[in-house]
This record gives sequence, C-alpha cells and structure tokens, in this order.
Amino acid sequence: MDDKTIQILEETFREFSGGGQESAALFYERLFALDPSLRRLFTHVEMRTQHTKLMAALGLVIASLRDLSKVVPVLEGLAVRHVRYGVEESHYQTVCAALIQTLAISFGDRFTPPVRAAWVLAYGIVSGVMIAATRQAGAGMQAAE
Repeated sequence: MDDKTIQILEETFREFSGGGQESAALFYERLFALDPSLRRLFTHVEMRTQHTKLMAALGLVIASLRDLSKVVPVLEGLAVRHVRYGVEESHYQTVCAALIQTLAISFGDRFTPPVRAAWVLAYGIVSGVMIAATRQAGAGMQAAE
C-alpha cells in the first residue's frame, strides 16, 4: 500500500471516528439492512459496546498500515473468534458493502473514487488475512477430528 493511500485512510478515518457511536451505529444499520439474518449474531451483544469495539478495531488497522505485520496476529485471532460467533466467509462481502455504504453516507460528495478505492483495498487486505485464518483454523479442526 503506497503512502498516498495510507494518508487517505488515516485522514478519512480520523474524521469518521470523530462520529464515534453514531458512525458505528450507521455501519450496523447498513449491515442489517443488507442482510437482516446477521442480527442473530448480535442477539446477546450490547450494541454500544460493539460500536466501541468496531471503532477500536478500525483504529488499530489504520494505525498499523505502515507495518501490517503488527496487526496480522490480532486479525487472525479475531477471525477465529468470529467463527465461534457464527460468522461465515460470505459475511465478509456484506461487511465490505456495509462499510463502503457507511463511508459514502458519512462523506457524501467527499467520498471520491480514490477514497473509495483506498477503503476497498484496506478492507480487502484485512478480510484476506481473516479469511485465510478462518480457513486454516477450519482445516486444523478437521484434521483433529
């Protein structure tokens, strides 16, 4: 990822995270609109806490863009936990769509093609690491059976 892309992500995340709970709430609103069945994954979750976790996770990724190796183990652990919660590989596409819609709503006309491309690239890297960890964990569980 080049410096210009990282700069776009850092600047837009700073602004987006300034919305705090509202920004996160908008993300989950979009997520559940895209796939209402995902609500079942959050039935026993206090959503304000979940909003905080989402923003913290995004912040960690953004802060690690210049050295992604620092965040890979965290993402892998998160992916394995998500499997236990019922997250499936197909959900990653829905999350991407919800994130992009949320950012588009939040930034309006300022959600330019370069901003969109930067977020799609970053999400693709994150989801790629998480999906690979999920597959590896699944293969390990099958081998143990």
